Amino acid sequence: MTAAIHPFDTLMDITARPPVVFVRGQGSWLWDDSGRRYLDFVQGWAVNSLGHSPAVIADALAVQAKDLLTPSPAFYNAPSLKLAQLLVANSGFDQVFFANSGAEANEGAIKLARKFGTLHRDGAYEIITFTGAFHGRTLATMSACGKKAFEPLFEPKVPGFPKATLNDLASVERLIGDNTVAVMLEPIQGEAGVWPATDAFLRDLRGLTKARGLLLIFDEIQTGIGRTGHLFHHQGAGVTPDIMTLGKGIGGGVPLAALLATREASCFAHGDQGGTFNGNPLMCAAGAAIVEQVRQPAFLKTVRDNGQHLASELQRISARHGLGEVRGQGLLLALDLKRPIGAAIVAQALDEGLLLNAPQPDALRFMPALNVTREEIAEMIASLDSILRRSGAARCVN
Repeated sequence: MTAAIHPFDTLMDITARPPVVFVRGQGSWLWDDSGRRYLDFVQGWAVNSLGHSPAVIADALAVQAKDLLTPSPAFYNAPSLKLAQLLVANSGFDQVFFANSGAEANEGAIKLARKFGTLHRDGAYEIITFTGAFHGRTLATMSACGKKAFEPLFEPKVPGFPKATLNDLASVERLIGDNTVAVMLEPIQGEAGVWPATDAFLRDLRGLTKARGLLLIFDEIQTGIGRTGHLFHHQGAGVTPDIMTLGKGIGGGVPLAALLATREASCFAHGDQGGTFNGNPLMCAAGAAIVEQVRQPAFLKTVRDNGQHLASELQRISARHGLGEVRGQGLLLALDLKRPIGAAIVAQALDEGLLLNAPQPDALRFMPALNVTREEIAEMIASLDSILRRSGAARCVN
């Protein structure tokens, strides 16, 4: 008789998942199949802009599903036009290409920059990226990443991605050569541990790329759609790149991403770029519902206010337990643990009914829903404080 296969074994073992099966979510909360409730400060890695299963997305999907799922991207459809118009009207860009994931949007940005190099820079193809960067898991985007763990994987990598150092303009200048076509970066390096590019660096980088005739690409997959308190992070920094990518929060939990570009940078010819499900009405209906809500000034002010409150509470925790700095902006923050205890804290938090994320061994990352409440922030802080007290992982100083 064949031994029974555990349901967990039917999924490829690509990450260390805890033995918890989630069946329902609402706002900042998740429930597992035993009925236990968890406070979620990960939100699918900043995916759920409005928390789990918000009515605005559920309603948009239900209405659109009855009308049209997809006519294929060979034809226009109303929700994709609506979302594209919303994005163009609220950004410094002129045209949009929709995709299914952030990695796909970044792959598109790389292709667009290389096409630009072919047309306007004598075949230049190199895109300067940064140590510590994370741009996705396709072969090209992994090659663009500055993540050490990716270096030995899936060789040979795609060539053409020299690495500079974040907030070091001279390191960028040294890499510019005849083959350079663009510079690409995350305004805040999330996977590296929430390391922000300074506004001054972003402005200087914009000046440098313009002076040298290079494209500037912002990967706003994690920082975009209100995450840092502005609809797009570059707006708060006072810098407009030539190309921007969006993902995660633009779908609010459904697979949606976007590549935006100025008219000058939009140089794809017919057949250069596409995708079977790209810009389908179902996903774009959800995206339009998200953008309509998040773009409101009052909503963005609440994100900024709650981000400042969360940062202040984390600073209080840090001082109490002898930890390090709080980094980030809005509701994308990290607490420096000063020691490689992140995984242990995440595991203890799960046992306590709290979902946290440690992107690096010595840091916790906080990515709650953009509409998280002060009461939920207080509950998370109290739980984290209790974990740190009991675990002995940090030293309480008062």
